[in-house]
Amino acid sequence: MEDIRISDMMVVSLARLLKNKENAFHGVASIMPMVAIMLSRKVHNKELTYLNITGGVNIEDAELTISTDGNNLFQSSKSVVKLTDIFDLSARNKLDIAFLSCSQVDQYGNINNSVIGNYHNPKVRLPGGAGSAVLLPTAKEAIVWKSKHDTRSFVENVDFITAKGNVSYVVTPKCIFKRVDGKLKLYELYPFETLDSIIENTSFSIDHEGFSVSLPPTGEEMIALNQIDPDRLRDSEL
Repeated sequence: MEDIRISDMMVVSLARLLKNKENAFHGVASIMPMVAIMLSRKVHNKELTYLNITGGVNIEDAELTISTDGNNLFQSSKSVVKLTDIFDLSARNKLDIAFLSCSQVDQYGNINNSVIGNYHNPKVRLPGGAGSAVLLPTAKEAIVWKSKHDTRSFVENVDFITAKGNVSYVVTPKCIFKRVDGKLKLYELYPFETLDSIIENTSFSIDHEGFSVSLPPTGEEMIALNQIDPDRLRDSEL
Protein backbone atom coordinates (compact mmCIF):
# COMPACT_ATOMS: atom_id res chain seq x y z
CA MET A 1 0.00 0.00 0.00
CA GLU A 2 3.00 2.32 0.41
CA ASP A 3 3.13 3.02 -3.33
CA ILE A 4 -0.63 3.46 -3.79
CA ARG A 5 -1.77 7.08 -3.84
CA ILE A 6 -5.25 8.45 -3.23
CA SER A 7 -5.60 9.29 -6.92
CA ASP A 8 -4.83 5.67 -7.82
CA MET A 9 -7.50 4.41 -5.44
CA MET A 10 -10.08 6.85 -6.80
CA VAL A 11 -9.43 6.09 -10.47
CA VAL A 12 -9.42 2.34 -9.86
CA SER A 13 -12.66 2.63 -7.89
CA LEU A 14 -14.29 4.54 -10.75
CA ALA A 15 -13.06 1.98 -13.27
CA ARG A 16 -14.43 -0.94 -11.26
CA LEU A 17 -17.88 0.68 -11.20
CA LEU A 18 -17.96 0.43 -15.01
CA LYS A 19 -17.98 -3.37 -15.10
CA ASN A 20 -20.94 -4.65 -17.16
CA LYS A 21 -21.81 -1.15 -18.45
CA GLU A 22 -22.35 -0.52 -22.17
CA ASN A 23 -21.10 3.07 -22.42
CA ALA A 24 -19.74 5.94 -20.35
CA PHE A 25 -19.37 9.68 -21.04
CA HIS A 26 -17.25 12.42 -19.50
CA GLY A 27 -17.14 16.14 -20.15
CA VAL A 28 -14.57 18.89 -19.54
CA ALA A 29 -12.26 18.99 -16.49
CA SER A 30 -12.69 15.25 -16.01
CA ILE A 31 -9.22 13.76 -15.74
CA MET A 32 -10.08 10.98 -13.31
CA PRO A 33 -13.14 9.75 -15.25
CA MET A 34 -11.17 9.95 -18.51
CA VAL A 35 -8.41 7.74 -17.13
CA ALA A 36 -10.91 5.47 -15.35
CA ILE A 37 -12.89 4.74 -18.53
CA MET A 38 -9.67 3.90 -20.39
CA LEU A 39 -8.56 1.70 -17.49
CA SER A 40 -11.87 -0.15 -17.36
CA ARG A 41 -11.69 -0.82 -21.11
CA LYS A 42 -8.25 -2.36 -20.68
CA VAL A 43 -8.84 -4.40 -17.55
CA HIS A 44 -12.49 -4.79 -16.59
CA ASN A 45 -14.81 -4.26 -19.54
CA LYS A 46 -13.35 -4.47 -23.03
CA GLU A 47 -16.83 -4.00 -24.56
CA LEU A 48 -17.36 -0.62 -22.84
CA THR A 49 -17.94 2.21 -25.32
CA TYR A 50 -15.99 5.34 -24.37
CA LEU A 51 -17.64 8.67 -25.27
CA ASN A 52 -16.02 12.03 -24.60
CA ILE A 53 -17.00 15.65 -25.00
CA THR A 54 -14.46 16.20 -27.79
CA GLY A 55 -16.49 13.85 -29.97
CA GLY A 56 -14.21 10.86 -29.65
CA VAL A 57 -15.43 7.29 -29.47
CA ASN A 58 -13.28 4.41 -28.15
CA ILE A 59 -9.99 6.27 -28.50
CA GLU A 60 -6.91 4.24 -27.64
CA ASP A 61 -3.28 4.98 -26.80
CA ALA A 62 -3.88 8.73 -26.66
CA GLU A 63 -1.16 10.97 -25.30
CA LEU A 64 -3.08 12.53 -22.44
CA THR A 65 -2.90 16.19 -21.46
CA ILE A 66 -4.38 18.20 -18.61
CA SER A 67 -7.30 19.09 -20.89
CA THR A 68 -10.10 16.58 -21.37
CA ASP A 69 -11.46 18.52 -24.33
CA GLY A 70 -8.42 18.45 -26.59
CA ASN A 71 -7.79 17.14 -30.08
CA ASN A 72 -5.76 14.27 -28.61
CA LEU A 73 -9.05 12.74 -27.44
CA PHE A 74 -10.40 12.73 -30.99
CA GLN A 75 -7.51 11.79 -33.24
CA SER A 76 -7.86 8.01 -32.94
CA SER A 77 -11.65 8.06 -32.66
CA LYS A 78 -13.55 5.16 -34.21
CA SER A 79 -16.42 7.51 -35.12
CA VAL A 80 -17.76 10.97 -34.34
CA VAL A 81 -20.33 11.88 -31.69
CA LYS A 82 -21.65 15.39 -31.13
CA LEU A 83 -22.67 16.75 -27.74
CA THR A 84 -26.25 16.97 -28.97
CA ASP A 85 -26.01 13.24 -29.72
CA ILE A 86 -24.97 12.61 -26.11
CA PHE A 87 -27.98 14.52 -24.80
CA ASP A 88 -30.22 12.65 -27.22
CA LEU A 89 -28.72 9.31 -26.19
CA SER A 90 -29.34 10.17 -22.55
CA ALA A 91 -32.88 11.40 -23.17
CA ARG A 92 -33.65 8.06 -24.85
CA ASN A 93 -32.35 6.25 -21.74
CA LYS A 94 -29.43 4.78 -23.68
CA LEU A 95 -26.56 6.49 -21.83
CA ASP A 96 -25.40 4.07 -19.15
CA ILE A 97 -23.00 6.30 -17.21
CA ALA A 98 -22.52 10.07 -17.07
CA PHE A 99 -19.64 11.35 -14.94
CA LEU A 100 -20.24 14.61 -13.08
CA SER A 101 -18.55 16.60 -10.34
CA CYS A 102 -19.65 19.55 -8.22
CA SER A 103 -18.80 21.86 -5.36
CA GLN A 104 -21.39 20.45 -2.97
CA VAL A 105 -23.26 17.16 -2.76
CA ASP A 106 -25.86 16.40 -0.12
CA GLN A 107 -27.24 13.30 1.59
CA TYR A 108 -29.78 12.84 -1.21
CA GLY A 109 -27.24 12.96 -4.03
CA ASN A 110 -28.28 16.45 -5.17
CA ILE A 111 -25.38 18.46 -6.58
CA ASN A 112 -24.57 22.16 -6.45
CA ASN A 113 -22.27 23.91 -8.86
CA SER A 114 -24.11 27.25 -8.93
CA VAL A 115 -23.67 29.27 -5.72
CA ILE A 116 -22.52 29.03 -2.13
CA GLY A 117 -24.96 30.86 0.12
CA ASN A 118 -28.17 32.55 -0.91
CA TYR A 119 -28.75 32.46 -4.66
CA HIS A 120 -29.61 36.18 -4.84
CA ASN A 121 -26.75 37.26 -2.56
CA PRO A 122 -24.18 34.45 -2.75
CA LYS A 123 -20.91 34.19 -0.90
CA VAL A 124 -19.40 32.52 -3.97
CA ARG A 125 -20.67 32.39 -7.53
CA LEU A 126 -19.74 29.02 -9.03
CA PRO A 127 -19.26 28.12 -12.73
CA GLY A 128 -22.72 26.60 -13.22
CA GLY A 129 -24.10 23.25 -14.15
CA ALA A 130 -23.45 23.08 -17.92
CA GLY A 131 -25.29 19.95 -19.06
CA SER A 132 -25.71 18.36 -15.62
CA ALA A 133 -29.37 19.34 -15.27
CA VAL A 134 -30.08 17.40 -18.46
CA LEU A 135 -27.82 14.39 -17.88
CA LEU A 136 -28.42 13.73 -14.19
CA PRO A 137 -32.14 12.92 -14.51
CA THR A 138 -31.95 11.19 -17.91
CA ALA A 139 -28.82 9.02 -17.87
CA LYS A 140 -29.37 5.53 -16.52
CA GLU A 141 -26.76 6.30 -13.85
CA ALA A 142 -24.63 9.28 -12.88
CA ILE A 143 -21.40 8.76 -10.99
CA VAL A 144 -20.21 11.80 -9.06
CA TRP A 145 -16.56 12.14 -8.19
CA LYS A 146 -15.25 14.69 -5.69
CA SER A 147 -11.60 15.61 -5.26
CA LYS A 148 -12.24 16.80 -1.66
CA HIS A 149 -14.08 15.11 1.16
CA ASP A 150 -14.85 17.60 3.91
CA THR A 151 -17.85 19.06 5.70
CA ARG A 152 -18.10 21.98 3.27
CA SER A 153 -18.39 19.62 0.31
CA PHE A 154 -20.60 16.91 1.84
CA VAL A 155 -23.51 18.82 3.31
CA GLU A 156 -26.92 17.94 4.71
CA ASN A 157 -28.64 20.03 2.04
CA VAL A 158 -26.95 21.78 -0.87
CA ASP A 159 -27.25 25.58 -0.97
CA PHE A 160 -28.73 25.36 -4.47
CA ILE A 161 -29.85 22.31 -6.44
CA THR A 162 -28.04 22.63 -9.76
CA ALA A 163 -29.10 19.11 -10.74
CA LYS A 164 -30.74 16.06 -9.23
CA GLY A 165 -31.60 12.63 -10.49
CA ASN A 166 -29.99 9.27 -11.09
CA VAL A 167 -26.86 9.49 -8.97
CA SER A 168 -25.80 5.93 -8.19
CA TYR A 169 -22.37 6.40 -6.58
CA VAL A 170 -20.22 9.21 -5.18
CA VAL A 171 -16.48 8.53 -5.20
CA THR A 172 -14.30 10.60 -2.88
CA PRO A 173 -10.66 10.61 -1.69
CA LYS A 174 -11.80 8.61 1.35
CA CYS A 175 -14.58 6.27 0.33
CA ILE A 176 -17.43 5.38 -2.00
CA PHE A 177 -21.04 6.25 -1.21
CA LYS A 178 -23.92 4.39 -2.86
CA ARG A 179 -27.35 5.95 -3.21
CA VAL A 180 -29.90 3.60 -1.66
CA ASP A 181 -33.60 4.49 -1.32
CA GLY A 182 -32.82 8.09 -2.21
CA LYS A 183 -29.99 8.67 0.28
CA LEU A 184 -26.23 8.22 0.27
CA LYS A 185 -24.97 5.24 2.23
CA LEU A 186 -21.38 4.25 2.91
CA TYR A 187 -20.58 1.51 0.40
CA GLU A 188 -16.81 1.06 0.56
CA LEU A 189 -14.12 2.47 2.81
CA TYR A 190 -10.61 2.80 1.38
CA PRO A 191 -8.08 0.53 3.13
CA PHE A 192 -6.03 3.50 4.37
CA GLU A 193 -9.06 5.33 5.85
CA THR A 194 -11.16 4.98 9.02
CA LEU A 195 -14.88 5.18 9.63
CA ASP A 196 -14.28 7.95 12.18
CA SER A 197 -12.55 10.05 9.52
CA ILE A 198 -15.54 9.68 7.18
CA ILE A 199 -17.96 10.68 9.93
CA GLU A 200 -15.84 13.69 10.97
CA ASN A 201 -15.58 14.99 7.41
CA THR A 202 -19.24 14.59 6.43
CA SER A 203 -21.96 17.01 7.55
CA PHE A 204 -24.84 14.57 7.32
CA SER A 205 -25.47 11.44 9.35
CA ILE A 206 -24.01 8.41 7.55
CA ASP A 207 -25.68 5.04 7.28
CA HIS A 208 -22.68 2.71 7.38
CA GLU A 209 -24.36 -0.60 8.04
CA GLY A 210 -22.87 -3.38 5.94
CA PHE A 211 -20.08 -1.35 4.31
CA SER A 212 -16.98 -3.13 3.05
CA VAL A 213 -13.32 -2.18 2.71
CA SER A 214 -12.15 -1.58 -0.85
CA LEU A 215 -9.58 -3.97 -2.25
CA PRO A 216 -6.33 -2.17 -3.08
CA PRO A 217 -5.49 -1.79 -6.77
CA THR A 218 -4.19 -5.01 -8.23
CA GLY A 219 -0.87 -5.31 -10.02
CA GLU A 220 -2.72 -5.60 -13.32
CA GLU A 221 -4.71 -2.44 -12.60
CA MET A 222 -1.61 -0.44 -11.63
CA ILE A 223 0.37 -1.58 -14.69
CA ALA A 224 -2.47 -0.57 -17.01
CA LEU A 225 -3.07 2.67 -15.10
CA ASN A 226 0.56 3.74 -15.43
CA GLN A 227 0.57 2.85 -19.13
CA ILE A 228 -2.51 5.02 -19.70
CA ASP A 229 -1.40 7.91 -17.50
CA PRO A 230 2.42 7.76 -17.20
CA ASP A 231 2.65 11.44 -16.24
CA ARG A 232 0.17 10.95 -13.38
CA LEU A 233 -2.21 13.64 -14.53
CA ARG A 234 -4.69 12.02 -12.14
CA ASP A 235 -2.77 13.57 -9.25
CA SER A 236 -3.64 17.08 -10.47
CA GLU A 237 -7.22 16.83 -9.25
CA LEU A 238 -6.18 16.45 -5.60
